[in-house]
Order: sequence, then structure tokens, then C-alpha cells
Amino acid sequence: MERVTIDKKKYVIVEEQKFEQLQQIAAAKTTPQKKLTLTEGKAHAYQLIEAWAKGK
Repeated sequence: MERVTIDKKKYVIVEEQKFEQLQQIAAAKTTPQKKLTLTEGKAHAYQLIEAWAKGK
């Protein structure tokens, strides 16, 4: 791991393998999204469409 400063901003350079491990750890900590049934998804889509149409 190396540190680099470009335009007064500090960056860290990490090996690709370690970066992938960090991504996997971060992904494991996030909560999975709730899956909707077809009818729930359809109802949610209609709500979003109506909200979008009102905004126009």
C-alpha cells in the first residue's frame, strides 16, 4: 500500500487482490435489498410512474 498526493489530495494505492478482499468485506456488511413479489413490484412501479407523471 502506497500513499500518493495529487493536487493536494491524498490517495492510497492498494494491490488488486487486497482491494477485492476489501470489496467483499464491505459487501458482506451491507444489508440485502428486499425482493418484491410480482404484484408488489407492479404496484410499486405504478406508484413511481404516477409520482413521475405529476412532476412533469
